[in-house]
Amino acid sequence: MGLLGILVGLGLLIWLAFRGWSVLLLAPLSALVASAFGREPLLANWTQTFMGSAAQFLAQFFPIFLLGAVFGKLMDDSGAVTAVATFITRRLGERRVILAVVLSGALVTYGGVSLFVAFFVIVPMAQSLFRAAGIPRRLVPATVILGTSTFTMSALPGTPSIQNAIPMPFFGTTPFAAPGLGMIASLIMLGIGLWWLLRAEKAARQANEGYGEELSIATSAAADDERLRGRATTAREFDPAEISHGHRSEAEVPIVNAVLPLVVVVVVNLVMSLVVLPRLDVSFLAEQRWGSTSLSAVAGVWSVVVALAGATATVVICNWTRLPALRQTMDAGANASVLPALTVASLVGFGAVIASLPAFDMVRDWALDIKGGPLVSLAVSTNLLAALTGSASGGLTIALDALGQTYMDVATREGIDPGLLHRVAVIGSGTLDILPHNGAVVSLLAICGLTHRQSYLDIVMVGIVSSVVALAAVIAMGSALGSF
Repeated sequence: MGLLGILVGLGLLIWLAFRGWSVLLLAPLSALVASAFGREPLLANWTQTFMGSAAQFLAQFFPIFLLGAVFGKLMDDSGAVTAVATFITRRLGERRVILAVVLSGALVTYGGVSLFVAFFVIVPMAQSLFRAAGIPRRLVPATVILGTSTFTMSALPGTPSIQNAIPMPFFGTTPFAAPGLGMIASLIMLGIGLWWLLRAEKAARQANEGYGEELSIATSAAADDERLRGRATTAREFDPAEISHGHRSEAEVPIVNAVLPLVVVVVVNLVMSLVVLPRLDVSFLAEQRWGSTSLSAVAGVWSVVVALAGATATVVICNWTRLPALRQTMDAGANASVLPALTVASLVGFGAVIASLPAFDMVRDWALDIKGGPLVSLAVSTNLLAALTGSASGGLTIALDALGQTYMDVATREGIDPGLLHRVAVIGSGTLDILPHNGAVVSLLAICGLTHRQSYLDIVMVGIVSSVVALAAVIAMGSALGSF
């Protein structure tokens, strides 16, 4: 009955979430259903296990949600995101439109701008460029996904994405874990994605397909859709309802002012991770008042937090005159972080309840018995949970909460570098999360005025296939050569 309860609880969560119900309600309800089947105490599971795990997730990662959303909103309202995208497209020209859109999305998201901020800026620009170049508009979503939701989310070393931050407390790693493997994975994703998109563009030109008829759908309408909002906040770290709040500058931003905050994110993150924090005396962290923790458990989060804080200050200083409503912009960014953080924390709480049930031992044993070793097992676990929840961050945290220590024990016993576990887990979470019910996919298609039937195959090729190939390559090279 316990295993049946786990399946029923998970099925209830997926089914009702897909129908538009809020995960804030569904996660505790589904956890209680699973507990009831297992004849476990309901109230104790809710207030102690569920809320305890959700609160711990917020305590660890809410600063990243908060600063990431504020930074993204400041970059948007100052016009910096638009300036970066415009600069790249002008330099590459109309003959390389797809590459220009991909690189624009990659640069701003690797620089710390929230995914949905990038969506609402880059999609209109991409549509204009595709129309002028005669490229089918059905390719816009896949092009944006490739630049914003693949290698810069999970593979590129040092990316400040929440997905790259989640494994750090579990494995004692930094945002730059397994940098060589991360770079190779990034090149594989980018190469396969561009190959597919350019191939599709060539075929469309030969068939004289053209841009196609465009539906007039305002991006603000997509942002205000409550059903889309619920799915979006499960998938990523920015509440799209806050996009229209604040005041967006109409003044042109010098490219140096636009790029400098992005550079600060990368450089400060690197310096904090590899130079500053390792030299600090933080023995006091072992005291009970600081949580009886260690530097390895907090260093990764500290690096990202300092990098985002420095970048936030930089964008304000560099674009002070282009932020006439600074308080409203920062308020909107702060508000945009709350619902995504609580939603993912609820998924984490659900996972903690499931992992605490006696029947979960069967699931754990099944995961560890997967042929191919711990790296394959870890990849399958994160893939499966990200696919079921439609959330890379939620699925990754559930998997590591339940199995992270087990994988660390296996890695220690078999001499596997924790950095390799980190990179496999993050890339694994970013593959099958891009299924049709994923909030980012649904929201992006709504913003573009397209349907799954028109664009989803291309999204699969650039978002799932490229990531699966990169994941397989990382596992193969990591197993043969170790982490590098």
